[in-house]
Amino acid sequence: MMHSLKPAVFPAIACMLILAGPLHSQIGKAAPSDTLALDKAAYANQLEGFWLGACIANWTGLVTEMDKIGNIGAIQTGRFYTREDWGQPDQPSIFTPDTPSALSRTIDFVFRGPDSLWGADDDTDIEYMYQHLLATHQTAILTPEQIRDGWLRHIRKEEENYLWVSNQQAFDLMQEGVLPPRTSDPDLNEHWEMIDAQLTTELFGLLAPGRPDIALKMAYLPVRTSAGGQAALISEFYIVMHALAPLINTEKPLGPQLVQVADSARAHLPDTGYAARMYDFVKAKYASGIPWEQARDSIYQRYQVEQRDGYEITSQDLYCNGCFAAGINFASSLVSLFYGEGDLRETIKIGVLCGWDSDNPTATWGGLLGFILGKKDVEKTFGRTFSNRFHIHRTRQNFPNQGIDTFGRMAQTGLDIVDRVVTREMDGRIGHADSTWYIPLKPNLIKATSKTH
Repeated sequence: MMHSLKPAVFPAIACMLILAGPLHSQIGKAAPSDTLALDKAAYANQLEGFWLGACIANWTGLVTEMDKIGNIGAIQTGRFYTREDWGQPDQPSIFTPDTPSALSRTIDFVFRGPDSLWGADDDTDIEYMYQHLLATHQTAILTPEQIRDGWLRHIRKEEENYLWVSNQQAFDLMQEGVLPPRTSDPDLNEHWEMIDAQLTTELFGLLAPGRPDIALKMAYLPVRTSAGGQAALISEFYIVMHALAPLINTEKPLGPQLVQVADSARAHLPDTGYAARMYDFVKAKYASGIPWEQARDSIYQRYQVEQRDGYEITSQDLYCNGCFAAGINFASSLVSLFYGEGDLRETIKIGVLCGWDSDNPTATWGGLLGFILGKKDVEKTFGRTFSNRFHIHRTRQNFPNQGIDTFGRMAQTGLDIVDRVVTREMDGRIGHADSTWYIPLKPNLIKATSKTH
């Protein structure tokens, strides 16, 4: 049954983001018609905000991870959470059916104060590793060998190594000498439709600001280290959104701009695939004015119970009915994106309560909104100062300084990579005493590759 779902191969430029007018004017940030100017110091604050926002949302989402995945067959998790459950006692997950989360007795934000550490998790650690590899190799495009060697050096072979489903299978294959993209070949990796690639590649969009075409080129192999078909395209949807995020104007309402960015990323998804149909379905539910809980319940009914629009994961009889799948979590993530309307706190709350693999979509939007706001405004949003330190060795190994880093240093590493991307991949330049990037835009047509296996 798995092989019957093997994706077709699309032409190299089958999917294109078609924009009627200048990209920046559609989304909100003013700039010359063919050039995006970005201040590097401001971008550093935004990159710090990305890591901070992702950590807040990731650790908050872990409280409800796999608490609510539906009621099909042997899996019975009761009613889905609603907004009334925020602040109420956490319920057990399918991992620990007899006890609630150890992180928090109630469903609430999980914070780390200034004297503490943010621990790495699967929503941040492999992105951290990819950034480290790009910096170490002084490149914008990682080779299959560099990806393999990085995974083998920085990921523990023994448990607990914090890998799941497709990433674990890809890691096992690398130890046998298999290189990406064959590590996501359905003949070798039965988990290629799972969510794994989303967690590991969003950062590439921020390393190619304003240029989804370059971001997708950079992320092509990292995405296909563990995903193919619709799962790969869903991962690229998030990458496109992150690449367009630098064009958002924070002096204007964020909600409408986020919808425009999402619509642009939707153009990367072939209309015949379930991912595009999921996007259209969720957006229509949002536009109809129904509560987010009702939209979420409609997603569960349509895609897990009825298996509509070509989404046939439930019939594959996977563990937890495919609760780790890219598709159902993509649809769920769109609920928190649309209904959150650019409000960081509200977006995280909805994501945490939506169900399924709740920490992962929530971390995605926490990181994206954290980037848009920047670290200073993230802290202003919550009215507190957070830890700026990150412990990568909680989940990974063999990094400098015993695995203790700071968001500031991580942001500087990102800036150095963007320097190379702008000058080597974009034909852009760095000016004003090394303080500003000048990035040539493609305002009317951005070509995005969509090759699969």
